[in-house]
Amino acid sequence: MENGAAPAPAAAAAAAAWNFEPNGTLLGLRALSVRAVLDRVKAGMMAGDGGGCREVIPMGHGDPSAFPCFRTTPDAVDAVAAALRSGELNSYSPGAGLEPARRSIARYLSTDLPYELSADDVYLTSGCSQAIEIICSVLARPGANILCPRPGYLFHEARAVFNGMDVRYFDLLPESGWEVDLDGVQAIADKNTVAMVIINPGNPCGNVYSYEHLAKVADIARKLGIFVVADEVYAHLTFGQNKFVPMGVFGSVAPVLTLGSISKRWVVPGWRLGWIVTSDPNGVFRKTKLVESLKSYLDISADPATFIQGAIPQLIENTKEEFFEKTVDVLRQTIDLCWEKLKGINCITCPSKPEGSMFVMVKLDLSCLQGIKDDMDFCCQLAKEEFVVLLPGCALGYKNWLRITFAIEPSSLEDGIDRLKSFCLRHSK
Repeated sequence: MENGAAPAPAAAAAAAAWNFEPNGTLLGLRALSVRAVLDRVKAGMMAGDGGGCREVIPMGHGDPSAFPCFRTTPDAVDAVAAALRSGELNSYSPGAGLEPARRSIARYLSTDLPYELSADDVYLTSGCSQAIEIICSVLARPGANILCPRPGYLFHEARAVFNGMDVRYFDLLPESGWEVDLDGVQAIADKNTVAMVIINPGNPCGNVYSYEHLAKVADIARKLGIFVVADEVYAHLTFGQNKFVPMGVFGSVAPVLTLGSISKRWVVPGWRLGWIVTSDPNGVFRKTKLVESLKSYLDISADPATFIQGAIPQLIENTKEEFFEKTVDVLRQTIDLCWEKLKGINCITCPSKPEGSMFVMVKLDLSCLQGIKDDMDFCCQLAKEEFVVLLPGCALGYKNWLRITFAIEPSSLEDGIDRLKSFCLRHSK
């Protein structure tokens, strides 16, 4: 026995002596995890010689905080430091979160809405990921289904499946700027459909929906009698023709559950502060007891760190517009660089230039390549040979596509795409 490992029959017998059995659904969810897929992509790279002094180019994740050009504002750091030093934020917080933080977020979000939110409309979470987890738990009931975009951020699917919901997919149309296939939404919805998910600005496609398109989405939701779950974690990170319009603008047409956080706009994903907002001026969520269900779930869930909650009013109030403008300017610079350099790679095509978020979806033409089986194989070999990490489309429900993150240092981005081109040339037929 090497490394003290028991033979397979002995291990099975030892396991059988205990009453535990793994949850098969849970074990199957790793395929829907971006983190798990990226771990697989990087595994071959780690198993090699480490690449000597060669820099690893991380173009598969959504966390640019390590790069100096995406460093958060000192105003945010000062707000957290002041909250921590106050000595007044060391206790547990209420289930929905500290009222000053909720009130501040309500004011911040109301500037883009035709109505005023109150603190009672805001529920604080440990990042947007927990917001997704909570909403999927609240919406779940026997036989229920939820509609998700394809391609999309599969964390929504993972949480829905874990809660026993059926997930149905509507397509995003690459030839139309990744707009929602509205006819497809109507075709897959039925009396058991509880909600549809909209991600705007888009992850993974970089799309930014127009006011007119979102109005059509709200109208479809109203006709179908379903809620809209609006994942707006990339809100205001836009640099194209379309400006960000929150789905909550249409809350009087169809009730909207808005999910957001400080992770992306302030570039602090590790601070884990997000929110769920009930954008519902007609009070549908209260009449249907969704609010009651949400509060019940919050009573049995973990809270974001109290001192981070306590920092929110000062963080929002003191952050200067120049910081946001600088972040968007860097993203505009990096997508322009990425867009132009990708044109020189024959086996990759981009259906549309992103206008928001941090990502571009590109189609992989395997007929131009030799020794590459699919998108996962492409990414694994690329990481092993060139130390460039991309996310395969299979992690987003879109096989043989790639998601490229352009939210990294411009010089690293240029180097990464040059290595990507060299890899494609080396494997070209």
